[in-house]
Amino acid sequence: MLRRVVRQSKFRHVFGQAVRNDQIYDDIRVSRVTWDSSFCAVNPKFVAIIIDASGGGAFLVLPLQKTGRIDKTYPTVCGHTGPVLDIDWCPHNDLVIASGSEDCKVMVWQIPENGLEEPLSQPAVVLEGHSKRVGIVTWHPTARNVLLSAGCDNQVVIWNVGTGEALVRLDDMHPDVIFSACWSRSGSLICTACKDKTVRVIDPRKGKIIVEKEKAHEGARPMRAIFLADGSIFTTGFSRMSERQLALWRTDNMDEPINVQEMDSSNGILLPFYDPDTNIVYLCGKGDSSIRYFEITDESPYVHYLNTFSSKEPQRGMGYMPKRGLDVNKCEIARFYKLHERKCEPIIMTVPRKSDLFQDDLYPDTAGPDPAVEAEEWWAGKNGNPILISLKNGYVATKNRELKVSPNPSAPQKTPGPQAPQSTPIVSKGEDKLEEVLREFKSLRDRVILQDRRIAKLEEQIAKVAM
Repeated sequence: MLRRVVRQSKFRHVFGQAVRNDQIYDDIRVSRVTWDSSFCAVNPKFVAIIIDASGGGAFLVLPLQKTGRIDKTYPTVCGHTGPVLDIDWCPHNDLVIASGSEDCKVMVWQIPENGLEEPLSQPAVVLEGHSKRVGIVTWHPTARNVLLSAGCDNQVVIWNVGTGEALVRLDDMHPDVIFSACWSRSGSLICTACKDKTVRVIDPRKGKIIVEKEKAHEGARPMRAIFLADGSIFTTGFSRMSERQLALWRTDNMDEPINVQEMDSSNGILLPFYDPDTNIVYLCGKGDSSIRYFEITDESPYVHYLNTFSSKEPQRGMGYMPKRGLDVNKCEIARFYKLHERKCEPIIMTVPRKSDLFQDDLYPDTAGPDPAVEAEEWWAGKNGNPILISLKNGYVATKNRELKVSPNPSAPQKTPGPQAPQSTPIVSKGEDKLEEVLREFKSLRDRVILQDRRIAKLEEQIAKVAM
């Protein structure tokens, strides 16, 4: 008789558990916008949830301990004039959150230390440069005040939030809508998934594509792509027969995936959440009622199925807590914030252990809140891996610096594409008309320069063909 050998893993028995009813955030009108973002962002202090709002876009920011029924009059962050599509907490300041909206603007907000006591409609800075709705915002993992935004204008813009200016605009790399964008662990590269079914790895400071894979997934529905800690890429998408797939790729050779698995025939987008400390990927399908999780290793088949957490109600979105916000005394290795139609329900992932002592193997040093480099240093070419902290005695929050925005007169002139129109922080409502005219003129001039370059390239190609 052949005995089946079960692969050894300390995460084989990870189990998920929903919290008690009194620990749920109840009576929340979760957004109904048809955009495939997670609608929820979490950090060790707050949970932010995009909600349905009349007269524009808004999201809730709740202190983690404010569970129970949320009053309809609870103050919101409500500065956008169109529905909010994506939100992301700054990894280096637990009081700063960015939002992207259908009004084509990116806004960065400073949340009061104890949460909102009145509606917040005045952002710390407004970043204007997209011509269509902004569906993706994501902070740089190691550089202070560097923010990436991507919109339905097929452009990726990287901002220095501290000066309110665009560092670079990547506007000729994606021929269609960008579905996802993710920074590498050190923040030197970005990985994007586009509607043209291509996954691209881009060096944003050089403005060039390092490697790309066409038809990473052959299905027409949206893909997702994320960087793993070792630099490989994990993607989710659909097969030609509309079955959901996951795949793992090595960036040094993306001709074929080193692993591809077909899941099921559901049509919900799979949102991947990755823990670089444990190398576990959690897949949460929009409209699903389950969370599947997989361990990534160096052993074939590289992507190992662990287990599935299932519940009765489908999820409309999902928030994922950073490692420093978890309870290490209960061997908690992940915590999700599942959005229902009218509530937000925390789900805790635990590794069962008998000992009450700190489990070193479950909690290696993890990324802390301190940035490794400043925005100017990163733009000048310096990279830095995350500054790690130990969770042995639990995470102790440090005092957050207030976000200060000051225009930089010596902005970098050399950019891989035409310079994005610079936004200015809101100083007064009566903005000078001359500045608006100058910005429009600069934007038009940049477009003309770009068209001239494209015409020159076409003329060169025609000349080669004629020869």
